Formats: sequence, structure tokens, C-alpha cells
Amino acid sequence: MKILNKSKIFIAAAIVLSMAVSLVLPVNAADIEGKTATAVTVTGNHQVAESTILGVVTIRPGDALTAEKVKQDMQAIYDLGYFFDVVANFSEVPEGVKVIYTVMENPKLTDIVVKGNSKVSTDKIKEMVTTGKDGVLNTRTLNANVRSIESYYHDQGYILAKVSDVAMSPGGELTLTISEGVLEGIVVKGNEKTKEQVITREMKLKPGEPFNVKDARRSMQKVYNLGHFEDVNMKLNPGKEPNAVVLEASVVEQKTGTFSIGGGYSKADGMVGIIELGDNNFRGTGDRVKLHWEFGGADDTNYEVSYTRPWLDSKQTSLSFSYYDMTNEYDDYDTDGHLESSYDKKRKGFDITLGRPHGEYIHNYITFKNRKDTHVEYVEGPYDYSKGQPYEGYLEDNFGLTRSITLMRVFDSRDNVFNPTEGARYSLSAEFAGGSLGGDFNFNKYTAEGRQYHKVGRDHVIATRLTAGYADGSMPENGKFSVGGSDTLRGYKDDQFEGDKMLAATAEYRFPVVSKVQGVVFTDIANAWEGGSYKLDDLNYSVGVGLRLTTPIGPVRIDYAQGEQGGRTHFSFGGQF
Repeated sequence: MKILNKSKIFIAAAIVLSMAVSLVLPVNAADIEGKTATAVTVTGNHQVAESTILGVVTIRPGDALTAEKVKQDMQAIYDLGYFFDVVANFSEVPEGVKVIYTVMENPKLTDIVVKGNSKVSTDKIKEMVTTGKDGVLNTRTLNANVRSIESYYHDQGYILAKVSDVAMSPGGELTLTISEGVLEGIVVKGNEKTKEQVITREMKLKPGEPFNVKDARRSMQKVYNLGHFEDVNMKLNPGKEPNAVVLEASVVEQKTGTFSIGGGYSKADGMVGIIELGDNNFRGTGDRVKLHWEFGGADDTNYEVSYTRPWLDSKQTSLSFSYYDMTNEYDDYDTDGHLESSYDKKRKGFDITLGRPHGEYIHNYITFKNRKDTHVEYVEGPYDYSKGQPYEGYLEDNFGLTRSITLMRVFDSRDNVFNPTEGARYSLSAEFAGGSLGGDFNFNKYTAEGRQYHKVGRDHVIATRLTAGYADGSMPENGKFSVGGSDTLRGYKDDQFEGDKMLAATAEYRFPVVSKVQGVVFTDIANAWEGGSYKLDDLNYSVGVGLRLTTPIGPVRIDYAQGEQGGRTHFSFGGQF
């Protein structure tokens, strides 16, 4: 992904207000060579003080005159900016020559009219016009004002904008005409599978509106973050109209479909097969579909299907839906990492999520969850041998129907969602279960997370993450906060620590090794607490190193971390935070 190169874009020079000036010496100028200047005076000035004019004149009474000196003085007077013409006259007297500079003042500024502006307010432009506020218009100051107006436009991203015309009426009305530089059209190249609207709908730029380079960069980031393309480039071509451009977006598509097949064998389940297929750009529409199916073994009904449509309407309302019916073996550990119990659990239900952006970087989501967890078979661990099953309280507290509504707000300004180097991501979520929704559990769960990314040099990145959570009410084990494993606390077993309160932090230093391989040095600190008390001095920590590999089957993460209970290697698929 390449950033639009501003240096390759033609930016017109500022239009400078020009007034006719006859810096030509009179015919008798040759007669003054070598003669003595007896006096230097000024006529024609009404608004500009004589002292201001004579302050730039170098000829003094008693000096020997030359035509070149007189011409230099005329230029200096003109450069003051108050006059549209300067004339030199000479009057011979017995002692020498009297020099008379006749000036013609610019009109007094009475009003300012701005035309052609749509992205910068008229009041803002008028505020930048400082000339004439003390009376007569000053062309030198006006030229600086014109450059300031254009500079302000460029700072806002409108790099094609220019003051195309400056006019002054005899009555003192100043008219500034702004040409903001129009985007004439958008051309997409390289998309064989992806429909053109999937690309153009992500762009902040719209044909017929002034071109903004900041919006172009952001549009390029959003197109790349779709995950459909290996590379995205944009360049500007001249339009048909003056000061108009056509944006050419070139994309290099990558494979978005996935297919995997696997299998295994166990004494309890026998042969088990797994098939998973999906597409993150289904039929080129940008929709995401996924099917996971496990067959054979003790349960022949394990499957999960999901579908996401990122654009339901012009307001970018998104819809995600998933349905699952899975039976798997789960392990519970104590805080020292010792296995407490293993059991088979069936989870069945569905999730529906609606989302909508609020501004450029903020998205709001609402999710309805309907999930039922059922204890299927004891494997090992705490057991009530008198009843031939795990302890009854354990079953009642952790298995049943959960119905909840989750509200979530996300701010995301990352430059690249797959491998961010700059920007931040902050999220707040609140899950409310039970009550009028029904179900077997009644709880409130709140989670806050912040991620920040800082580029160090060209290719090195410091990434940090802080997550905190709090919950109250009757909550099943699957709904509790958990830390431990490759995503939260490396060097410990998966979900080793569970509770209704949680705090976790990570810091990573990321650096390139070779092509498609990135190295990582990291430290994690986290814990989860159960009940009414928690202590920040009992946080668990680890340090380690890792590799990030870009492979044809997706990103692969390999980490080795050393924690308080020894070292552990983590191998996982998917991108990093």
C-alpha cells in the first residue's frame, strides 16, 4: 500500500495582484546626472504618511544624483504596496535639482467579496485578509494574504486549491475568486473479482467535489483494510476541465476464499473429520461467509455458520449473523496451572449484530445473543461419586441458557487493521443478560480496551494494549473474564485465570526480520479475580519473543514466553492486536 505522493501533484502558483506601474524615468532624467539634490519631496499621497514614503528613499539633499539611484527609489516606494503608479519629476534650481516623487494611491478597501469557496467559510477567508484594515489597500500585504489563504487550504488537504483571480473595483470592492480543484471522476483498475462499488463506497472522495489529499489517503486505507487486496495505489490524472483531476485507484487482488480439511482420532470419539470453507469477499460483494463442520466421533452434528454483510444501506449499516451447534472437550485449571477437571460441553445458539458508523472513526454495535450450554459428559476432575456426576452446584452455576444484549462503541484510527503502525483503537462494551430477556442467568458485564501504535523509524513499531473488565450478578463460566494463553497472557495455559474482574496489559516491540517475517519482543501482565476483592500486587507477568509469518493460509504467530510458572510456546493463526 503506497501513500499518495503530494510532490507529484501539480499545484498552481498563487495569483498575485498586479497593478500597472511606470517605473520609467522622464525624458530629462539624463540631465540630472552628477547634479546635487537640493530637496526630495512627495506629492499625491492622501492616506499614506509622507514620512512612510520618504523612509524608503535613499537620496538625501546634498547627494549627487544618478538616474539609477532615482529608479531604485521609485521601486522602493512602489514596493511599499500602497501605490499603483510612481512617477519621478525634477525641478532645476540654481543650487541643483529638486526631486519630486508623485504617487498614485491604491483605492481604500470598502468591502471584500469571496467567490468559489465551499470548503472554507467566507468569514475565515475574510479573516485572513489583513490588508486595507488601516485604510488604503496594500498590494504587498494582499499578496501575502493570498498565499496564506492558499496555504490554509493546502493544510486542510485541498492541495489543488488556489486564488485564481483578484480584482479591485474603483469603489474599493475587493473580489477574491477561489478555485478549489475538483475531483472530476474515479477510475478503478485491477479488480477482476471485486465489484467496483465495493471499492468506491469506501472512499470519502466524491466526484464533483473539491479534491482532498487527506481524504484520498484515508480512502486508500479503508480500501486496503477490506482485506481483499495485496496492494492499493492511487494517482491523479489531469481532468478535462481546468484545475480538475481524475483519481485512478489500482488494486492487486488476493485470494479471499479459504478451504481446509483435517482429521484426528481418539479412543473416546474414534475418527473425527473437519471441513472449513469460507470467503471474505463472497462473489465480489465484500460479504463474508464461513462454514465449519466436524463429522464422525461421538457427536456428528458439530457445525457453525456465519455471514456478514458490511453494507445494508447507504448509511453503511452492517449485519452479522452466526449459528452454532458444537460439542467439545473443555479443561479447567487452578491458578497454579494444575488441571482441575475436563468435560464435554455442548453449546448451541446464535448471535445477531447490527452496526453503524458515527463519523469517520467511530462505529456503534448492538448484539443479541441466545446461547445454551449443556453438560454432556464428565471426563475427569471434581466429581460426586455418590451421584455419578460432577458436583450439582457446578452444573447449576455454569450450564443453562444465556440471553443478552451487548452495546459496543469503537474508535479506530489505525492505518492498517492487519498490521498497524500508527493510530489507536479504543472500545467500550456493556453486556446485559437476563431480566426481560429471559434465560437462566442475570448479569451485567463491562469491558474497556485501548490499543495504541507508534512508529519508530521506518519499519519498527511499539504497540501497547490495556484491557479492564468488571461484572456483577449470576454469570456462567463461559461468560466470565479469562486471561492466559496466546491472546492475553503468554507463558500460561489458556484461560488459566477466570473471574468477574480482569486487568490485562501488553507491550510489544515489532521489527522486520526478512520479507514476510516480523520479529516481536513483548511483555504481558494480567490477572482475573473472583468475588468482591482484587489485588493489583498479585498480577501475573511474562516476557518473551516471537515471530509473525505471512503465509498463503494466513498470518501465523509463534511466541515463546517465560512466566512465573515456567516457559511456554504458543502457536496460533490470525493477526496480532
